[in-house]
Amino acid sequence: MNRITITSNGKTVSVEGTGKICIRDGTVIVDGKRIDIGDGHDITIQGNCGSIQCDGNVTVEGSVTGNIDCGGSCRCGDVSGDIDAGGSVQGSSYGGNIDAGGSVHITRGN
Repeated sequence: MNRITITSNGKTVSVEGTGKICIRDGTVIVDGKRIDIGDGHDITIQGNCGSIQCDGNVTVEGSVTGNIDCGGSCRCGDVSGDIDAGGSVQGSSYGGNIDAGGSVHITRGN
């Protein structure tokens, strides 16, 4: 299990799970369990997670072993899968394809 901390509009929730995260219409679901965090479109996730789906902007302070699908901009560490963002994408490295509505800035380590 992995500890994941999600912050939205100043409210913070910590949960344990494998890290499949879905945030749609103000509802946060982690590993199939609904988490009450209120509505917000700027989400920060601390910890490694499996995959992310969200309506707005997302910042991941950790790695993502799956895909990211977000309606806004995405800031993240390492992503093993694809990234699909409505806005810009910033990250360390990626393993799949990137589809962004804005700019893409990836810094690959050696």
